[in-house]
Amino acid sequence: MSTENLTASPSERGTVLVTGGTGFVGTHSLARLVREGYRPRVTVREPGQEAEIRASLRQAEIGPAEIDPAAERLEFVVADLGADRGWLDAMDGVSHVLHHASPFPLTPPEREEDVIVPAREGALRVLSAARKAGIRRVVMTSSYAAVGYTAKPDNHYSEADWTDPDTEGLPAYHKSKILAERAAWDYARTHEDIELTVINPTGIFGPRLGNRPSASVGLVEGMLTGKMPVVPVMYFGVVDVRDVVDLHLRAMLHPKAAGERFIAVGGPSISLFGMAEILREHFPAAAALLPSTELTIEQLREAAKTEPALRDAAVLQGRIPVISNEKARSVLRWEPRDVAETIVATAAGEIRLGLTLSDGG
Repeated sequence: MSTENLTASPSERGTVLVTGGTGFVGTHSLARLVREGYRPRVTVREPGQEAEIRASLRQAEIGPAEIDPAAERLEFVVADLGADRGWLDAMDGVSHVLHHASPFPLTPPEREEDVIVPAREGALRVLSAARKAGIRRVVMTSSYAAVGYTAKPDNHYSEADWTDPDTEGLPAYHKSKILAERAAWDYARTHEDIELTVINPTGIFGPRLGNRPSASVGLVEGMLTGKMPVVPVMYFGVVDVRDVVDLHLRAMLHPKAAGERFIAVGGPSISLFGMAEILREHFPAAAALLPSTELTIEQLREAAKTEPALRDAAVLQGRIPVISNEKARSVLRWEPRDVAETIVATAAGEIRLGLTLSDGG
């Protein structure tokens, strides 16, 4: 992880609009912006979410002297991805936009459109409002789901790759990320007076701020509590949430980031079973509860017919993707944490939030 100071000069630190401020990445973005002297403005769907965000920031590792000033600098504005109202007000006086918000259903939706439409239309609303307000650059959080879920003969993936939305078995969330990012790039190509940069994170892990569930963190919690005695064969990229935020800020400030996508991955792909082995080594109190068996490809395909949560793994079919982060490293000098460090930090974060480890012995 790089310790390079990413902030602009004090005179250039302005107001940064953050969408999705209650989410996993959003809460860490707000904490980082506060820490570095920016004035974050966060969109909320309803005023009651303000208290939730302030509570999340209190969990962040912010020095005591920064806590009170943070409360004074933090701004809120009501705006929803599904409506035009509020977005122009949200952009007033803003220097940069970090667009994290996108629907993420914990269970598959009944209709794909319920996820796809707000993701795509929300991205276009944010870009349009930012352009009308004269904001030069928007950094949008997409996903590796938009990059590497269509099989390639060599299994090597970079920013040049795109997932085909018609890939068999592709979940609605993955389609929403593909179509929202495609729409955003189409808008940026049509309107040359706004710059778009896109970050495509792989599986985001790390310590949570706040009490909202995270699907990836839930995997670690499920393993540590014995809820996953068996895991599907599945290899995927891992990245620390703090490094995802770091990459967003680098993309926000670096001149060469305009018009580019950057994959966020911490290192070589890991399997769920490999993740369990890391946890077994560092948290022996939970050893007996951690997964001890891995499904075969055939078992996975059969189980995915009746278990929606396994469809993501079934699409990957046991492939081991080789995911490049060279572009982020070379262009933006990004230095992510090691994958094992991130997995351990995820578990340690859940323990700090009250998770109790016990092997039942």
